[in-house]
Amino acid sequence: MEHVASGKMGVQMRALLKIGLIIISIIVVVGAGLFIYFKQTVDISNLQDQLQQPTKIYDEDGNLASTVTANKSEGVAIEEIPEHLIQAVVSIEDHRFYEHHGIDYQAIMRAMVKNVKAKSVVEGGSTLTQQLVKITMLESDRTLKRKIEEFFIAQELERTYTKDEILEMYVNQVYFGHGAWGLKKAANIYFSKDVSELTVAEGALLAGVINLPSKLDPYKNPEGAVKRRDLVLSRMTEHGYLTEEEAASAKKDEVSLQLGEDTDPLKGKYPYYIDHVLSEASTMYGLELQQLLTRGYRIYTTLDQPMQQAAESVYSQDANFPSGTSNDILVQSGTVLLHPKTGGIKALVGGRGEHQFMGYNRATQLKRSPGSSIKPLAVYTPAIEEGYEMTDSLKDEKMEFGNYEPSNLSGTYKGEVPMYEAVMNSLNVPTVWLLNEIGIDKGLDALKRFGIPYDKKNDRNLSIALGGMDKGVSPLQMAGAYAAFANEGKRNEAHAIIKIEDTDGKEIAAWKEKKTKVASKDVVDKMNTMLLGTVNYGTAKNAAVSGYEIAGKTGSTQVPIEGISGVKDQWFVGYTPSLVGAVWAGYDKTDKEHYLTTNSSQGSTLIFQKIMAQALQNETAESFHAEDIGPLIAEQQEKEEEEERKQYWIDKGNEIKEGLGKWKTWDFPW
Repeated sequence: MEHVASGKMGVQMRALLKIGLIIISIIVVVGAGLFIYFKQTVDISNLQDQLQQPTKIYDEDGNLASTVTANKSEGVAIEEIPEHLIQAVVSIEDHRFYEHHGIDYQAIMRAMVKNVKAKSVVEGGSTLTQQLVKITMLESDRTLKRKIEEFFIAQELERTYTKDEILEMYVNQVYFGHGAWGLKKAANIYFSKDVSELTVAEGALLAGVINLPSKLDPYKNPEGAVKRRDLVLSRMTEHGYLTEEEAASAKKDEVSLQLGEDTDPLKGKYPYYIDHVLSEASTMYGLELQQLLTRGYRIYTTLDQPMQQAAESVYSQDANFPSGTSNDILVQSGTVLLHPKTGGIKALVGGRGEHQFMGYNRATQLKRSPGSSIKPLAVYTPAIEEGYEMTDSLKDEKMEFGNYEPSNLSGTYKGEVPMYEAVMNSLNVPTVWLLNEIGIDKGLDALKRFGIPYDKKNDRNLSIALGGMDKGVSPLQMAGAYAAFANEGKRNEAHAIIKIEDTDGKEIAAWKEKKTKVASKDVVDKMNTMLLGTVNYGTAKNAAVSGYEIAGKTGSTQVPIEGISGVKDQWFVGYTPSLVGAVWAGYDKTDKEHYLTTNSSQGSTLIFQKIMAQALQNETAESFHAEDIGPLIAEQQEKEEEEERKQYWIDKGNEIKEGLGKWKTWDFPW
């Protein structure tokens, strides 16, 4: 009987062994399958990208000007973190961190025993690696699926990254309470210090906060935070990182909290300029915005910080801007300053009021009719190329061109005016007449050379002479076009970026000069003479800056609503031999309740003058060596006065003749 019983037990044991082997095999197979599944479906390759240093923007002299990042936590390299702080985190959060491979089975068993004894969850077995997975890659729900994902991804992280890399990612992503994501922000918010400056006691306090960041917030619960700090210091002693004396000394340190400046990384210095730099990097060099905000690039630009500060200073003062018909919405504006010899954008402001990151940039994205500021580009430059001279007479009388009947803003006409006067006083009819004489195609060809976009179908008409366009232009495009006048007829493509480097200093993008020959130097010299005259004697007198030669042109467009006499857009584009500026002002949306009541001479021209007066302070005054039209004006005035005198005596003579004629027909009573 014993033999039979023994045989039965043997069969049962073999059966149990088989079942056990089957279960183990299933676990292995399922585990392998889950590992393969999570390896294929979870991408951990970009985890480090989220934690790089912010992208740094440098000015034209190579000085750091601004930083920008999309991360809620701004990273700090492991080399910059004090060793005692890393030791504090490891001691309190995962003292076997350097021994396990992502999962600490000893810690799990220990936690299970303690939790069973306590009949509640009093200790967890998660490693730092698992915590990193949880805070960066998984949802916060406590489901079996999430725990399985965490298990496998943690091991994959350990295979992919070093322990130091995992620690760096962890301390840069974990929440320290009081709105502080990441170690750098925590050091600033609690101690107003850089991470490298933290003491042993301060580092231990931060490490202690990680466990319960809201409950242990030192500002809200200083006693609890200190108690936890002391526990961290004791654990550091227990694991051999501190001596008893060092820990005791650190425990005596008083907690001295000091709130540092809390800055939004997306609202750094020169926001509109930075917006354009990011946009240019994306459109010109194919870099995605997410890359630009997370990979710690170094972008070297043509930014001139004093000029940018000058522009921003003017834009910060409401009194510098024209008033509109309503105060419920800001009159908006956009401006660009660039170097005519290189095309480098030196300053840029895209709006007034609160800035929205990568929002509407009126300096670069605006599309509005340029009004009369287009006249030198579309009419007068090609006319001079066709052989017209500055002193040639242009017709100035009421006339129609098919269905198009332009008019001078003043409502007065002289019959004929010299070209320089038509430019200087921004007369509309002579300009349209001149374009009609040389041909629309000549004007459109000139616009193309100046880099001004136009619709080949809808803009092929005489109204282009006065800035009537289907889509319109931006201040950046207008500044780029006028740069040719300041650069002997050569136009360099406008740009802000010189080069882009990655975190290792490797150049990944660089500007290549793009130059266009717009006009000859002789033509440009004549244009400079007339546009200098516009500032010195004409509609742009308010643009003058003492001690500097400034040329330029005003431009305004009328409200396109019947029965309303007002201005929709104000423009001024002006330049010195070393700096070009373009300013637009107006409402984002013009309607019967929102429009300007002044022209560009009292609005955009004054904005330009205030910016240039500051921007040119450190610039050497240069000359265009152009002819002054003052003597021509004086000669023309003398000629007109002589004509008026002649006409006066002709009219008097006619009056006398008419009087004598009446005398002859009188019937005398005697």
